[in-house]
Amino acid sequence: MNKKIAIYTSKTCQYCDQVKKSLTESSIEFTEIDIIEYKDVWNNVKSLTATPVTPTIKINNEFLLPGRDFVNPQDLIEIIFNFKESQYDEGRRTLELVKTLNYNTFTAFNRLSAVLQQIENKLNTKENEHKSTS
Repeated sequence: MNKKIAIYTSKTCQYCDQVKKSLTESSIEFTEIDIIEYKDVWNNVKSLTATPVTPTIKINNEFLLPGRDFVNPQDLIEIIFNFKESQYDEGRRTLELVKTLNYNTFTAFNRLSAVLQQIENKLNTKENEHKSTS
């Protein structure tokens, strides 16, 4: 399968320059799309991803965003080299993503609850110590 790669960039984005340099050094061909020059296209991408961040990478019909999908240029390169189209239809993939999002949200709130409980316990201990010394 041939990978068609586009990178949405901004002239003021230094991270975009780092990513482009890494892609070039790894012999990965890509098309650069300036978000100012192609504002309508960029607006569609922002609407789809709900994240207006550059560099946004498009591999065939999949979007990769820094922070969400890759943490550094080398991570992105590894993803590109290993990229394969999904064998599942869009509906099935969406269902699995929603389930993963629900699980991650549940886990995050449980962790937050545990931290808040620890803080509450410490505050109660300090309050009780203060009462006993008064």
